[in-house]
Amino acid sequence: MPLDQLRTKGEKVDKIEQDICLFAETNYRNQMRRFGIKTDDRRRHMYIIGKTGMGKTTMMENMVFHDIYAGHGVGIVDPHGDFAEKIIDYIPPNRINDVVYFNPADLDYPIGFNILEVRSAEQRHLVAAGLMGIFKKIWPDVWSSRMEYILNNTILGLLDYPGSTLLGINRLLADKAYRRRVIRKLKDPVVKAFWQNEFASYSEKYAQEAVAPIQNKIGQFLSASVIRNMVAQVKSTINVREIMDGQKIFVMNLSKGRIGEDNSRLLGGMLITELQLAAMERVDTPEADRKDFFLYVDEFQNFATPSFANILSEARKYRLSLIMAHQYITQLDELVANAVFGNVGTIVTFRVGGADAEVLAKEYTPTFLEEDIVNLAKFDIFLKLMIDGVASQPFSACTMAPIGTPTGSRDKVVRVSRERYARHRTTIEDKIMRWSGMEPGLGEGTDDMDDEEMDDDEREEKSKIDKPMVNQQSPAMPKIQSVSASPVLLPPGLPKQDVPSTPTVSLKSLLPRGPSLPPPDRVLPGPALVAHGAPGPLVEGEQTRKRKRRRKNKMSASPTTIPTWSPTVTTSPPPLPPSLRVTPSTSPAPSVGNTVSLPAAPKVPDVPPQKLSPDEMIHFDA
Repeated sequence: MPLDQLRTKGEKVDKIEQDICLFAETNYRNQMRRFGIKTDDRRRHMYIIGKTGMGKTTMMENMVFHDIYAGHGVGIVDPHGDFAEKIIDYIPPNRINDVVYFNPADLDYPIGFNILEVRSAEQRHLVAAGLMGIFKKIWPDVWSSRMEYILNNTILGLLDYPGSTLLGINRLLADKAYRRRVIRKLKDPVVKAFWQNEFASYSEKYAQEAVAPIQNKIGQFLSASVIRNMVAQVKSTINVREIMDGQKIFVMNLSKGRIGEDNSRLLGGMLITELQLAAMERVDTPEADRKDFFLYVDEFQNFATPSFANILSEARKYRLSLIMAHQYITQLDELVANAVFGNVGTIVTFRVGGADAEVLAKEYTPTFLEEDIVNLAKFDIFLKLMIDGVASQPFSACTMAPIGTPTGSRDKVVRVSRERYARHRTTIEDKIMRWSGMEPGLGEGTDDMDDEEMDDDEREEKSKIDKPMVNQQSPAMPKIQSVSASPVLLPPGLPKQDVPSTPTVSLKSLLPRGPSLPPPDRVLPGPALVAHGAPGPLVEGEQTRKRKRRRKNKMSASPTTIPTWSPTVTTSPPPLPPSLRVTPSTSPAPSVGNTVSLPAAPKVPDVPPQKLSPDEMIHFDA
């Protein structure tokens, strides 16, 4: 059965066709014959160059469809968006669950991608070098050796501090308290010495001048929520090593028109660096057990950093194969261009300009000349094909027409990727607010923005413990040191006396005398005072709790209880027995906190105590 029919139906490709990726046709003995490249030869990478609209993307699409139906692991980096969106609409049903759709333009469901996530000590310098190469490529106008030096130590410091993200760059430079916490955790002696000794010795003016370019550029990158909500997640929701080993389909839609050109280049560069690190982690797996992963990079000049050149020279042994496409050679740095022509096994050339034709003619001479290269028709190519590890003689061919049939899988792919790899934006933004210390009610931000070690209930309990105890019944009142807060029963038949209306009085003189009277640590009922915070013994038992509940229910209606402190008692106290009535002192009312001694209470007969009704009792609450 022809391969294109197998692709359309989604059936399994036989072993021979699975090992050869068809992508073009050539005239062999007056017959157009399809041909392709073997898997082992693809491990030496493929380089595609040609003007816009010549058919480069169509050729790459056909190769991607072959790999998807053959069950290979595939990665697509697309800075335009059309290529990626077409691929997810052609996914066969049996591979929908293998797709990881990385789309920063999906604002409500950002995928977590933290390039600074905890790594081994050996990889930290590779991460820093990759990030520095990306920043240097997209910010050449402000780049300087001083900026590179400080930014490199900033990134290395954050890589040594658990829970760090790219948001920590500006905070480490500006927040002294956060910087001290990071320095305490640093294990690299060189990086620690930089922050403790060198950076700390900078004058305030010099430090501001040195870090201002970094803060401006990093702040500009992170100010867009489309990027911030992805790179600010402490724990990445995608595992690139698992994607490669599991032969999944990793589609990276980095549309410049939706997220911006600089953001597209930054994210693409970080993703390619992550792929390189994941490939190098395969050193712990025997080479025969490593699964092939084919990475297609359209407009790869946007991501061509020195670390990209390292992939070309080292990735083959880790089974990471590159298929790169762009328009003209001068888009590449000299280092990257030399790496491309020195390490790539297969070169495919569409129509190019005169300057590029002069360079490429050296690869095709004497078969093809510069004039032949600049006059190629659309979809026609010249190529040198790697065959069993040996480059073939140059020959001409024509790329295949688009293959495959849309399966309408786009909506399913988006839904599955959201459910498995994304989080809702409100969750992420709340964590960013807590980390930055801008959430209402919080002071200094926390270190771990994600706080994954605690669930919501544990965080709620922790917040309760951290808060001070607050009296929920009434506002805070001045302390009355001379008043005890325990209620006491008034013996019946006691003579009544007038009690002054001043609230701050000494009540010891009102205590009855006699063997059957209450102990001196109890207080005689008097004006309705509430002494908050005053120590004193409390009556234990069920009866006390019942009385408190009754008093609480009647507090709003009873005129004998005032629940809050007032400098003067406006509610008239209940009448006391005549024998206890006293004449108020003529001296001016004391200030709160002082006491006024009253005349001693007259002796009363030894009468057994009798419990009063709740309406006749006045209690002092603690």
